[in-house]
Amino acid sequence: MERNEVTIPISGMTCAACAANIDKSLRKLEGIENANVNLTTEKATVIYDPSLTRISEIKQAISKVGYKPLDIEVQETSDENKARHEKEMKILWRKFVISAIFATPLLIISMGHMLGLRLPNLINPEQNPLNFAIVQIILVIPSIAVGYKFYKIGFKTLFKGAPNMDSLIAIGTSAAVLYGIYATVMIAQGNDSYAMELYFETAGVIITLILLGKYLESVSKGKTSDAIKKLMGLAPKNATVIQDGEEVIIPIEEVEVGDTIIVKPGEKIPVDGTVVRGNTSIDESMLTGESIPIEKTVGDKVIGASINKHGMIHFKATKVGKDTALAQIIKLVEDAQGSKAPIARMADIIASYFVPVVIGIAILAGLAWFISGQSVVFSLTIFIAVLVIACPCALGLATPTAIMVGTGKGAEYGVLIKGGQPLETAHKVDTIVFDKTGTITEGKPVVTDILTTKQVNQKQLLQLAASAEKGSEHPLGEAIVNEANSKKISLLEMTDFISIPGHGIEAVIDHKTLLLGNLKLMNDRKIDNTLNTQSQRLADEGKTPMYIAVDGKLVGIIAVADTTKPSSKKAIEKLHKLGIKVAMITGDNERTAKAIAKQVGIDVILSEVLPKDKANEVRKLQEAGSKVAMVGDGVNDAPALAQADVGIAIGSGTDVAMESADIVLMKSDLLDVVTALQLSKKTIRNIKQNLFWAFAYNTAGIPIAAGLLLLFDGPKLNPMIAGGAMAFSSVSVLMNALRLRRFKPEN
Repeated sequence: MERNEVTIPISGMTCAACAANIDKSLRKLEGIENANVNLTTEKATVIYDPSLTRISEIKQAISKVGYKPLDIEVQETSDENKARHEKEMKILWRKFVISAIFATPLLIISMGHMLGLRLPNLINPEQNPLNFAIVQIILVIPSIAVGYKFYKIGFKTLFKGAPNMDSLIAIGTSAAVLYGIYATVMIAQGNDSYAMELYFETAGVIITLILLGKYLESVSKGKTSDAIKKLMGLAPKNATVIQDGEEVIIPIEEVEVGDTIIVKPGEKIPVDGTVVRGNTSIDESMLTGESIPIEKTVGDKVIGASINKHGMIHFKATKVGKDTALAQIIKLVEDAQGSKAPIARMADIIASYFVPVVIGIAILAGLAWFISGQSVVFSLTIFIAVLVIACPCALGLATPTAIMVGTGKGAEYGVLIKGGQPLETAHKVDTIVFDKTGTITEGKPVVTDILTTKQVNQKQLLQLAASAEKGSEHPLGEAIVNEANSKKISLLEMTDFISIPGHGIEAVIDHKTLLLGNLKLMNDRKIDNTLNTQSQRLADEGKTPMYIAVDGKLVGIIAVADTTKPSSKKAIEKLHKLGIKVAMITGDNERTAKAIAKQVGIDVILSEVLPKDKANEVRKLQEAGSKVAMVGDGVNDAPALAQADVGIAIGSGTDVAMESADIVLMKSDLLDVVTALQLSKKTIRNIKQNLFWAFAYNTAGIPIAAGLLLLFDGPKLNPMIAGGAMAFSSVSVLMNALRLRRFKPEN
């Protein structure tokens, strides 16, 4: 079968039931292989056979259940998406404030007298019941007005045969208001007993609480476009191309495969290619995460968005547009972020059944009592009581309130958790993959060892090396100069300097010819490595030995390494105590990786992994049945952070890594990974308790509201009491969530 994939933006989704209804509608179409409707990104990704169905039919299936498919061609930019999201948040907050301003006095007026609060005679239900009712009607109107979308979407989806949570809110509050209006009419006709059967406050409070929930949901909604925006910002806007022998600056979109491009020192590489002239060192840290610039000469590959540090090069473009390494990373992030977690699918299923079942019970209960001989008013009371007590306030608040307190508590300890899904998933993690550079290690090379022959002492060797490297932008050279500065060693004057790409440097200092570089440089100049055993030991420890020779003789070695963070070993020990397997992923060679792993107690080593393959390594662990958390700090970690069940970024890392991750550790302390997991476990336990009580109220409340106790000569549940029970369930859930404020890391 031929397979096409299309991603369609959708407008109008408000809850998990919406996504479930669209998903169900799409899967009914012939030729649909897979459909993934993502509420967070508000998009449906559909894989289909174009010989059996068309995009127009897919859009019709979405429209059929009451939602609006948007144009595929009009791709919203990240700036537009951010602006729309911020506008949506402001509107929801404004609506909540307006509704709360009117719902609060409404609640006091309607329920205050029941709690012993004395109302003014003008609106006292015993002395002026009609005024008491009319004031409540006036106060509930603003809440209904600001919550009009619940009615618009709720009734629309109901009539389309695919009700959602909005439908339940719309039916319940409408029934409450309509019955209240009926009661007001009865009061106007002299039947004052109806003053005790008004429950306009139920509608006002429900709308207010739901608007607050929607606002909190909007705040925590994934900033998926921000990560993509930061990635796209890495690429330069223009490229200098040779056309007809002249240098011409053109937009990057116009670069074609085969073009010869010039890149000067300090400029970004526009696209992927192969060097055809010149040599330089290129900082690929934003893509590879490795801090040491890579030496490049004719025949070497260069990656778009990396930074040319020193020399000028000419290179031939080999990959442009969507084929570049950066574009591939962007796509990997988009794909991983657009996928749906299993727990979200479970929520879809529950939501899709909950709403129609509640509506069905309410209708059946009302009809059953009417058929049994009860009045229309009695039956309507039963119908409304079921809807009101089942209105999903407690269910709706159970998760976001615990998440809000949990994430707030995390922020106090420098652990930023981006919403509910990572919090839901983190407690299941059994494997954590750490990136090496900048995560387990400091990410900045420092001098670790100074070995000398008998010709010079350590101070003299460091003085010679630092004098040669003075002004160097190479991290290894900077490490040597920083070490000399920290020891307050004065530098000697250099009279001559030659850079030897890929090997090292040659300089004349104090009338002596000094060579500083790798073993290749020593071998090329036929200098005996009299410190061979020591240099091998340093290499085995994951350090980079830099050889220094004076006038043709080796005088010493300065070893430079990216050292481990002080907290790395302790954090990994604590993770082992929690029963979590720890892996390390790096582009370094196996020997260096093993040396670092041994220092901190890593279980699994994934070495020599290319940047584009990091996400694949995470995927392999997931396919083997592991729940994986990825901890990283570089742009190259972004796809792996997005692919992992939980992505954790180090706060000192790149903006892109932090945007792609689910959790950000602001203190860059790996012990905070342990804090995040502990907080997740406590929060999930709290959410489960909240959901238990919310379901307990519904399962116990719905049969009582439906009149079950009446069959045993018990009382009928008044809708006012149903509203009170609904409010009490919400308060109990909130109070339970607030217990999380006592959380402290068990370090």
